[in-house]
Amino acid sequence: MAYKINADECIDCGACESECPENAISEADGHMEINPDLCIECGNCAEVCPVGAPTKQ
Repeated sequence: MAYKINADECIDCGACESECPENAISEADGHMEINPDLCIECGNCAEVCPVGAPTKQ
């Protein structure tokens, strides 16, 4: 199951975007979003997020 970013928690810092090896993360509506079709569930986004916004769904 792919990771998803909780929009209520995301502070739009972009830390996760630069750590994604598949370029599955992009900015949308003031927060980051993960494309589930590209996510390989590596967990890099969750490891670098300062607020814990990415979670496995």
